[in-house]
Amino acid sequence: MATESLSLAPPVAERPGPIGWTRRNLFATPFDVALTILIALFLLWIVPPLVRWGVVDASFTAPNRDLCPADGACWGIVRDRFHQYLFGLYPVDQYWRIFAGGLLLILGCVPLAVRRFPHKVLYGVAFMVIYPYVASWLFEGGGPIQPVIDTPLWGGLFLTLIISIVGIVASFPIGIALALGRRSTMPVIRALCVAFIELVRGVPLVTVLFMASVMLPLFLPPGWSIDKLMRALVGVSLFSGAYMAEVIRGGLQALPKGQYEAASALGLTYWQSMRLVILPQALRLVIPGIVNSFISLFKDTSLVFIMGLYDLLGISRLIVTSKEWLGHDIESYIFAAFGFWIFCFAMSRYSQRLERRLHTGHRH
Repeated sequence: MATESLSLAPPVAERPGPIGWTRRNLFATPFDVALTILIALFLLWIVPPLVRWGVVDASFTAPNRDLCPADGACWGIVRDRFHQYLFGLYPVDQYWRIFAGGLLLILGCVPLAVRRFPHKVLYGVAFMVIYPYVASWLFEGGGPIQPVIDTPLWGGLFLTLIISIVGIVASFPIGIALALGRRSTMPVIRALCVAFIELVRGVPLVTVLFMASVMLPLFLPPGWSIDKLMRALVGVSLFSGAYMAEVIRGGLQALPKGQYEAASALGLTYWQSMRLVILPQALRLVIPGIVNSFISLFKDTSLVFIMGLYDLLGISRLIVTSKEWLGHDIESYIFAAFGFWIFCFAMSRYSQRLERRLHTGHRH
């Protein structure tokens, strides 16, 4: 029986460039065409008025509300109170302390970014123990040289970064300990960890902060007091640690059982297998979930206003209550939202870069 060899047809050529991309992504089907037209009409309806209000008719140099335009935004509030958005009510002549603390933090983190830095783990632990004491002495002061600056005067982006950085650094080991405890074979340890995680995850953060602000002092001995900021740091760290525990537990459960058996076959102890085999793989698998928890924690710092602390959002509220800028809430809140977005977007992009570098998608 004769067979006829058929030549393969050439692949369908796709038009390159922006026209081809537009055809594939915006006008591929009738539904895509209709949806694209509706979105374009919506943008034409909402974007021009926003541009006219925020740019064309806006004022960027008005020193107070009396000189602001009637129909446009008044971004002079950002220029006039920019230092308060950054540092709250911190004394202006003491800003050098914040800059010094930030510089020390950056310089201290540089060795951690070097891949082959010797004894990196030991250095990281020492840095996390020593730096908080140095930063606390710089920011709060004390002694004959440094005037004391009470924590209620701290605010703005400075306070947001303090709460978020401390919460992120503290919640990570707390989450690891709780995740390991929840999977422990010891009933008491497992029950305590499960009870803590479910209790904390069952209430909103605002409730935890309210309890730390109002109820905690009632249980302290007479004459004892804990700073508001310290209460907020403890509450945020414990709350975030409970959520972090569930993220890490998901990574531990995602590992094949063979990894645990291989570590046991090598004669490793429980802590050696967790440190050298299990945790590195589990943490790599849940990088997106960990970063998502960090981003959520960064945004949740705005809830500390119930404790009388003025973070970036809180100081934005406080600024618009002054007589110079009364009534310009929208501009103030937009600037605060832009600040939150910058840091959250940066964390998201860094996590994607970290995923690509660690090959979390198992690509070869």
